[in-house]
This record gives sequence, C-alpha cells and structure tokens, in this order.
Amino acid sequence: MSNPENPNISQRSTPQWALYQRELFWAPNEGKHPPFNTDPDKLRATAKERLSLSGWHYASCNAGLSWTHYANRQAFYRHQIIPRMLVDTDKRDTATTIFGHRVSAPIGFAPIGINRIYHATGELSPAKVAGELGLLYCLSSAGSYSIEDVARANGDGSPRFYQLYWSHDDAVALSMLKRAADNGFSACLLTTDTWQLGWRHDDAAHGNYAFYHEHGAGDLGLNDPAFLDSLKEAKKLDPEDPKDKYRVGADWIDRHIWHGQSFSWDRLPWLMENWKRLSGGKPFALKGIQSVADAKKAVEMGVDGIVVSNHAGRQVDGAIASLDALEKIVDAVGDKIYIMYDSGIRGGADVFKALALGAKFVFVGRLWVYALGSGGEEGVRHVMKSLLADFDILMNVAGYPDLKEIGRDALDSMPKGAYFPSTLEMA
Repeated sequence: MSNPENPNISQRSTPQWALYQRELFWAPNEGKHPPFNTDPDKLRATAKERLSLSGWHYASCNAGLSWTHYANRQAFYRHQIIPRMLVDTDKRDTATTIFGHRVSAPIGFAPIGINRIYHATGELSPAKVAGELGLLYCLSSAGSYSIEDVARANGDGSPRFYQLYWSHDDAVALSMLKRAADNGFSACLLTTDTWQLGWRHDDAAHGNYAFYHEHGAGDLGLNDPAFLDSLKEAKKLDPEDPKDKYRVGADWIDRHIWHGQSFSWDRLPWLMENWKRLSGGKPFALKGIQSVADAKKAVEMGVDGIVVSNHAGRQVDGAIASLDALEKIVDAVGDKIYIMYDSGIRGGADVFKALALGAKFVFVGRLWVYALGSGGEEGVRHVMKSLLADFDILMNVAGYPDLKEIGRDALDSMPKGAYFPSTLEMA
C-alpha cells in the first residue's frame, strides 16, 4: 500500500493522491465508507437509481443510437499501455500547466449545463471541489448558477475557464464574456458543435428540456443584464412573474444558448477580439474540433487552443471517435497549438492514453455528473480524488514518473477496425 512516509511525498508539489487508496482501505476500522463505488458502470447504475427521471435522461442520453458514445469507449481499448519495470517513481508528480496556470493534474472539469437537475447545489459543488484539489474548472454558459456565484465557490486555488454558447444577440454574448472576465475566468472556450441539441430519444420521449420547465432560465441567465434588458424592451415577459417562468426560460435557451443558428469562421475574429479586449488578452479556444481541416483552420485563425471533442457522443450519431480524431489532429498541428481532449474519459488509464496520443490536458464530464447526482459535493470530491489516485498509482506501477515521458512509445496500438460494444449499458 502507499506508505504515508513515502519519500515521494516531500519531493512532489502535489498531494500524494495514491494515499486516498490507503485511506479508503483503512476507513472501515473507523466505521466510515465511501458514498458509492467509483467503477464507472456501478457509478452509472447508482446515478440512475438516485437521480430524478429527467436528471437521469439528461445525464445519460446520447445522440441517436449512441454509436458515437460507443466509438469513444471502444477507441480506448485499441491502445494498450506498455509498463516499464525498475523505474524510480519515487520522484513522480502529476502537476502541469495550462495556458501558464499551474494545476495539480492534467485533468479538468468539463463544462456541463443545468447542474441543478442533478443536485440542488448545482455548479457550486464541482467548482468548489476543483478549487480545493487545484484542478481546472470550466463553467458552461447553460449553467444553473450565476457566473458570479460559481466564481466565488471556486475560489482562488486554481484557474477556471468559461465555456460559451454563442448568442446571436451581440449584447448578450458580450455581456456573458464581460461577466466571465470580471470574475476571474482565465480563458474562453467556444463550443462549436452545439448550435442546437442532437436528437436524443429519451429526452424527446419525455419532453425533457429543463429550461422549458421548472428550471427556467436559471441564475446564469436571470443575472445577465443584457438578457434582462432584452426582455424589458420586448415588454412581453416579466422574469419576476411566476406565470412567465417557463417562457422566460424558453426565451433564454431559444435565443441565446441552443438557438439552432450556426456561426461560421468569418465571424470568429469578432468574438476573439472582443474576448481579448474584455479579458486583457486571455486565451481563446475552440471546443468540438474533430477534423484535421478544422484544426488547421484554427491555427490559421490564431486560436490559442482546441479541445478535441465530439461532445461525448451527444451531438452527431455515428461520428468518429474523439480519440481517433486526436491522433490525426496531433500529427497535423500538435506542434502549433495547445491541444486538449474531451469525450469518454472514465479512469486513470484513459487519461494516460489521451496524453500519450498527444493531448496536453483532458476533461472529465460524466464521471463527475454521475457523482454529483449520486452524492452531491461529497460525491464529486470522492470521484475526483479517486480518479487522481487511480492516475497517480498508474504512473507508479506502470513506471512513468514524469508526465513528459508519457508518449506514443508508451502504447501498443492495435490497427483501427470494427469494434462493437459488448453491452448497451456502457458507462
């Protein structure tokens, strides 16, 4: 087991994450038990049991027949880690930097909206835990809590990014960016793959669209001065009138978040320039890149970073696995732009493989959402500490003490082929 007197503890800049394993093994002696099992399949089952039907469907639904979701998971199986023995791992560390900000691991909280449908504390819990652990937190502009409240919950212990769904109302788009910049968000991630939600059978079957129902516009929208001005000018809806709650929610989501109206590359300079102006030159990145051509275009446009992501299989059914896209994009532009990865991360080995294939940083989504729905703040803390322990232990037992040593020669990769899921209940 991890020795609490291990010399590595004093030689690293981050906590000895592996000691969480020891803590859990000792816990029964003190009558303590974790809030749930962190095995992804078992955690998924726990979330299904504890969440409301609407919360469960929104957390678990994928586009169409879920083939992109399956492809994401299957792609990880194609790559196998090659352990190295008799390597000195007593000096290992998980710390890294992203856009000049130090973080305790190359792992961050992916932006996910409407967190109140999973737990009453919504985005406040993951934001707080991210700050405690020194991890990057990214707030979705489809969030439940306000930008300001989330920033306060996150604190000053780690960087935070703001993910933008781009409103066609310039005043609202600029208002969101200004609020993010004023509240310490150190980068903007523009999501490029979700002008509207993909077709998700369970959500459609149950009319499961929180903004049209009890959730309404949420605090993020209801605290936006430009949005409130637009309602006042229209003189049709009163955000303070309970009778207008659903229609106000619909106005926010339909006109400013998932509005169904696309943007194109020629409009991007305007957004980049305004974010840089409002934030004092902070980084701007694109989320949702899957093609080499788009990655090259991002470089050409002067974008600071890209997130290789297919929205966890929730937008385009039958699409390329995000991990397969990562390989090609890294080969094409890996030395020209900061590349992050998202979609399908479920454990420390997945983090390792994405880094080995050229990502500098990875985002985790469903793991912490299922944990939030299963155990609130305690659940989020448990699943993220477990993931950090898993990754730290993997570096130790596989013989990779330095993140810089995790490259393609650390993997034995099988040829790309047709891999089908063994179960339709894949986490």
